[in-house]
Formats: sequence, C-alpha cells, structure tokens
Amino acid sequence: MKEKKRVIILGAAGRDFHDFNTLFRDNDNYEVVGFTANQIPYISNRTYPKELAGKLYPRGIHIYDESELPELIKKLNADVCIQAYSDLPDVEVMHKASIANANGADFWLVSPENTMLKSSKPVIAVCAVRTGSGKSQTSRYVAALIKKSGKVPVVIRHPMPYGDLKKQAVQRFSSVKDLDKYKCTIEEREDYEPHIRNRTIVYSGVDYAKILEEAEKEADIIIWDGGNNDASFIKPDLLITVADPLRVGNELTYYPGETVARMADVLLINKVNSASELEVSQLKRNLAKINSKATVVLANSTISVDNPSLIEGKRVLVVEDGPTVTHGGMRFGAATVAAKNYNAKEIVDPRKYAVGSIKQAYEKYTQLGAVLPALGYSEKQISELKAVINNADCDSVVSATPTNLSHIIEVDKPIAQVSYELQPIGKEFDSIIEKFIKSHA
Repeated sequence: MKEKKRVIILGAAGRDFHDFNTLFRDNDNYEVVGFTANQIPYISNRTYPKELAGKLYPRGIHIYDESELPELIKKLNADVCIQAYSDLPDVEVMHKASIANANGADFWLVSPENTMLKSSKPVIAVCAVRTGSGKSQTSRYVAALIKKSGKVPVVIRHPMPYGDLKKQAVQRFSSVKDLDKYKCTIEEREDYEPHIRNRTIVYSGVDYAKILEEAEKEADIIIWDGGNNDASFIKPDLLITVADPLRVGNELTYYPGETVARMADVLLINKVNSASELEVSQLKRNLAKINSKATVVLANSTISVDNPSLIEGKRVLVVEDGPTVTHGGMRFGAATVAAKNYNAKEIVDPRKYAVGSIKQAYEKYTQLGAVLPALGYSEKQISELKAVINNADCDSVVSATPTNLSHIIEVDKPIAQVSYELQPIGKEFDSIIEKFIKSHA
C-alpha cells in the first residue's frame, strides 16, 4: 500500500482552507498534518474543525503559528509544505522554500487552475497585482454596470474567516445587521459594507463549493471580488487584474500578483490621477512583457469626503484601510490624499499614541508613517484602536476605511469619511463589460 504524503499547508485563513477543501479533503493519497498561520493576527492555535475537514480527519486539523515551521516539519514528519497565502515578495516565498527544503520537506506552489470551481453562471473575476490596488471599487463598478443592464450580480468575496470556522462555513451578507451577526472584524467590514450599501448581496466563508451553490441560486452573473493579490477560487469567464502605478515594479516581484497579471483578459491600471506619466508608462511596459494579449485600460480612483469642513484648516488624524498600509506596503492611502486635497493644517502623527498591538504594527511594518492603520481583528485590538484615536491631540479624524468607524467604536472626535470609486478613462472598460453581459445573456 502506497504511503501517504504528509502535508503542511502554509496560510492566512483563506486560500489554505480552499486548497485543502479542493485538493486534500477525502483524498487518501495525502494526510494534512497541520496548517500554519501568518500575516493576520489571532488566527493560529485554532483547529480546522472536523465538520469541515471530512471523514479522514475526525479530530480536525490543528493550526500552528508559522514561526514554528522548521520544528513542525520534523515534529510532524512532513513530506511537503504548500504555500497558500498571498501578497508576498518573491524573495520571501523562496525563503519559505529554503526553510522547507533545509528541514527535509518539498515545497509546492499550486496552480490556481487546479483549485478553481466551475460555475453554472457567468463569472467575472476581479484580482490585483497587490493589496490595495482597487479591486473592491472595480467590483462595485462592474456590479453597477450589471444592474444597469437589468441583470442581478452576486459578489463572492475572498475568505476572511477569522472567527468560529464552523459558523463561518457559508456566510451571506445582505444588510449591515449581518456584519454583527457574523461578528465581523474591521477588515471584513471594509470589504463587505460598501457592497451592502449598494444593495449587492455578498457571500463569503470557508467552503466555497457550498458558497458557490448558494450564490448561483440568486445570481445572473457572479463577481469574484478577490483578496490581496490572490487568484480567483471560481473559474472566470472574464478575468480583470488591477495594477497599481504607485507601486510600479511590484507586478513583477510579488506572488501571486504576477501570476494573475499573466492570466488576465483585462489589465486595469488604476489611480492614474495620483501617479506620474512616467509611472504609468513604466507599468504599461512591465505588463506588456508578461501579458501582451490582455486589453489594457486606464482608470482614476476618485476621492470624495462627506464633510470637508472637518479637514480644511484642521489638525487631523488620518486612518487608512488596514491591509493596504500594512502587508500591502503602502506608506499612505486615500485618507492622506484627502487631507492634503482639502487643505488640512497638519496631519498628526499617531505613532506616539500607539499602544499594544497597534504599536507592534508600527514596529513590524516600518514603512508606516503618520497614518493609523484601521486594525481590528479582535475586541482587544479594536479597543486599542479606539484608545489611539481618543488619546490623539487633534481636531478631527479623516477615515478612509470603507466601513463606518463610528458604528464600531465610540470616539470623542468628529470623523470625516473618505470614499473612493473607480472612474474608467474613456468608454472601453464599460464596453468590455457590456459585451460580456450581452454574450452571456
């Protein structure tokens, strides 16, 4: 009898579970002896539950911290380590490969094609070369065009199951109350809430075969709204990959962003209004080297503020979308741009007010300047975020997190809410989507 290969899946509570569900659950040729967790706090030292793991795992599968990997390979007698999370510099991927190889294990990168689920409905997937490039605003724009045609879009969002995995197997969001029902973190709210406000139903969770089955009951067209720079879990009929000229070069040096750029049918260069002509032209050249067949379109990311009077002439604290300025590597985001555009007197540095895990974030992500990342992966971290805001010596807060902070925490300062939406340059992008809708009617 052939001996099973013993597998450790390296993840961040998303792609790792999907790879397991599609490739290893009920597969007698392999034994997954553990998951590891990185990138997102508070997601290790849990168990992938037996209810989701299948008949081969009656006790579930333990999730370890990735820092233990060298010892785990030997302790668990692992044959293979599989990289299953996203937005990593290529050199970091190879460091992990070296750790695996040095401790006696093979290192695998799984092709996205091998884990894609086939839908009975047309699928438009929106991915990106880096976190914070503008996937969600692109997904919202596509959803609006589908609605305009009289069709019903349903969004399937990349997973963020940071709580009780059994309860989060299939999640459906149609109202803000659902965010409370599932005890969503700030990061989850950032991605779900704008869709909900636009009256677009969102599905997410852990078991994407079941999620897809439920979404298909409601949708004329499925939109995959990706996470980080990961590939789609659903096989797309049209793949849009968003590229960021403010981080030109990253499209060639981050995993798996280069992969989804090479796979794209449409390469959308966003934030043209914030980038230089040189940055945009260099990005075009880089993308052409790896995917000359894709249609390249340009777009602006337009910023608006609900109450500009809270910015003009004021000393403001800037709060940015968390993942964009942490593992996304950006030094600033839309809130900083809004503060400058609306003539803030001063951007107050939050670092001297940082406490607990917020302070640790500044130590880990050294590119962070005078911006406060909207981190809220636990009640404790949310309370620390609240403490930083309330302790800061400023007149008001400029928040570009897509969720409404005042619904989550009580702060003693007025908040100016920043919004950002996609504005394609010219009509080509609209035409591509409209032709897709007609051809799949």
